[in-house]
Order: sequence, then structure tokens, then C-alpha cells
Amino acid sequence: MRTHFLEAGDGPPLVLLHSGEFGGCAELSWEYLIGPLSEHFRVVAPDWLGYGGTDKIHDFGGKRGRMLAHLRRFLEVMDIDNADFIGNSMGATWLTQEAALAPPGLPVKRIVVLSGAGFVPDNEYRRMTLEYDGTPEGMRRLLTAVFSDPVWFTDPSYVERRNAVATAPGAWEAVAAARFKSPLVPPRSSHGQPDRTEYELIAAPTLLIAGQEDKLREPGYAAELAARIKDCELVVIPGCGHCPNIERPDVVLAHTLRFLMSPAAANS
Repeated sequence: MRTHFLEAGDGPPLVLLHSGEFGGCAELSWEYLIGPLSEHFRVVAPDWLGYGGTDKIHDFGGKRGRMLAHLRRFLEVMDIDNADFIGNSMGATWLTQEAALAPPGLPVKRIVVLSGAGFVPDNEYRRMTLEYDGTPEGMRRLLTAVFSDPVWFTDPSYVERRNAVATAPGAWEAVAAARFKSPLVPPRSSHGQPDRTEYELIAAPTLLIAGQEDKLREPGYAAELAARIKDCELVVIPGCGHCPNIERPDVVLAHTLRFLMSPAAANS
């Protein structure tokens, strides 16, 4: 499977896992962080299977399992057998789920979780992300749900840039395929369901960063989540939505470097 990724810098490996909305990809998720992080780490940021420049493949028999198997094989090929990880949204949710396995499903050393994990409500903003129809107006509505600062969904050039990625050949189909349901299977949304992840089993030191104005999560979710992870630090960013890596990369960078480069972290 053809896999697209970004790589920069030397040093300890740091893997970045992007979000899963229409148009999600490594370049858009990490463009403000990969340069500064590469001054301290070997940064590797792959596009998930079905996203960005990676092959547009969807496994109807097990989407999540196939995407994670693809990621694990990618890390083997890249000779990464122990790394720090940063994930946003879907990338962060799957990162915590993998870290909670025994042994962990991914070779995690420490993890930085950006607006991921926890209960995912089926609210009006979540539906705005799912109803994207390939038009600039549909993308503007999606970005309205994702960001707090209006600059991200009122700037026509940014909306068009995101829309171009989301409408590349096969991109819309690969993401929309997750919503296709067989008539033999009872209807069931992947959102609004109980969160059954056993966060208490996560052994990796964890930095949890959440936007205070995250429209895709319930108020206070981050504090409840942090209380369930035994070695966890929580940072809540005021005036920030679901993608602090894009909306407030300065704050994310400062806390991430402090977390990953402190003497205590170096010995963990």
C-alpha cells in the first residue's frame, strides 16, 4: 500500500497521528509544529490509510483494524520500535486505545493527546462534520464545528485549501465509506456510544491537551479523562476548539517540549 508521510529532523523518534475528518492529513494537521519539533526529534507524520497522499483504501470488514495494522507495519519499515506519539482527535483516540492494551498495540513511550479519547457526543456540531458534501460551503460548516476562532472558517483561501484536500480523487469516498451500512446490520452510529476504553491501564506518561471551546466534546470531559490515567498531566487552552495543534500551536509546542524534554521525562 502506497503510504505518504512527512519526515524531518534527527534525534529520538516522535510520531504524529492526524485527525480523521474529511480532508484530514498530516500536512494540514502538523504544518505549524513539525518544523519546531524537528529541532529536537526525528519527526515522522504519516497519512492514515485512506487519507492525504496514502492509498484510498477502506476495509469494510474492519476499518480501524486495517488502518492500525497499516500504521504498525509502516513503523516497522521506518525502523521505529519505541517512540513518543502525538495524536489529534481520531489519532489521539486510537492512540489512547492502543496505549491501554497489554502489551500496548503501538510502541509508545510517552503520549500527547490533543482533543481525543473520552465520550464522543452525537451533537449538531458532530453532524456538521459528517454532512460534508464536497462543496466549499460544506467545508466551511465542517470547520465551524472544528474551530473556535472564526478566522479558520471565514478565510476563503483556507476553506478552499481544506476543500481541495477533501475532494482529491478518492478522498471523499474513503472517508464517507465508514458511514455505509449493510441492510443486514441494525443501524448504529459510531458517535454517542459509551466509551469503554480502560484508560486506567495506560502506563505511558500522558500529556492531555484540550480546547476549552471544543464543540465536539462535552464540557469537562478532559478533567474526567485525565483522572482515569494514572500518570497524566492536563492542560486546557482557553478560546480553543478541537484542533489546538492548528489553532494554538504555540501553546501546544511549549507544553509538549516541556513534557518530553524535562529531566523526569528523559528518564521515563
